[in-house]
Amino acid sequence: MKATITFLVTFFFSATMFAEVSMLEKNALISLNKATNGEQWVTKWNLNSPVNTWFGVKVINDKVVAIDLSNNNLSGKLPNELSNLKSLQKLNLFKNNIEGSIPTSLGELKSLQVLDFSFNKLSGSFPSELTKVVSLKEIHLFMNSLTGELPSTIGCLTNLQVLSLYNNEFSGNLPESLYNIKSLRVLQLNSNKFSGELSSLVSNLVALESLSLFDNKMNGQVPLNLEKLSNLTEMNISYNNFNGLVSRKLAKKDMLSLTMVDQYCVASTLKVVMDKDKAVASEE
Repeated sequence: MKATITFLVTFFFSATMFAEVSMLEKNALISLNKATNGEQWVTKWNLNSPVNTWFGVKVINDKVVAIDLSNNNLSGKLPNELSNLKSLQKLNLFKNNIEGSIPTSLGELKSLQVLDFSFNKLSGSFPSELTKVVSLKEIHLFMNSLTGELPSTIGCLTNLQVLSLYNNEFSGNLPESLYNIKSLRVLQLNSNKFSGELSSLVSNLVALESLSLFDNKMNGQVPLNLEKLSNLTEMNISYNNFNGLVSRKLAKKDMLSLTMVDQYCVASTLKVVMDKDKAVASEE
């Protein structure tokens, strides 16, 4: 009996030790390795070793749940096979040399919570397919060469807390659905080419703590009900074409003293109402 129990225990631990992810997931990782010149990575993978020993790969219950290859000299383009990592929760490729577009197939990663492709050389648009990943909490795409308008369906990301897209070439109006993301804490859209007005619906972003819109082409009156955002601790809307008056309360939150640039590249500062807390809309 003792021998039987010893055998079963030994078998169990041996099976656990050598447990491996599925071939489908392993091949997806191998595709990533080959597509991004794995032989030139700073820390390389030994493809003959178990996946759970590969640098930056986290495996739980034989499923790949996280990839962190930040600052690891990845180059090339991202493969569509990443969509086969169905349990992936975090994909961090920060500060590499990845080119091409964001694969639309990433919209199939229904468990993804954190996506960080910032500080790369990505081009193309923000794929609308990403807005189907309602589990997303953080999207970091700053410091790339992404273009086009944000998808009108971005408001479907109802769990999103951080949207960081600064230093790209995004353009067009901010989608109205964006203002429906009540979980949003950080909205960083600065240094792009966004235009149009900042909607009064911005007051729906009740969790917002940081708002950065500076260095765009936005215009119109600064919404008075920005003041309703009680969690807003820092704001930078400078170097746009906003006009009118703002309150002393909002002026204190702006980091660049509300400097605006008109169509002739002439800089001016928005007037601040100093004798009252509430701003008054300009009659002009």
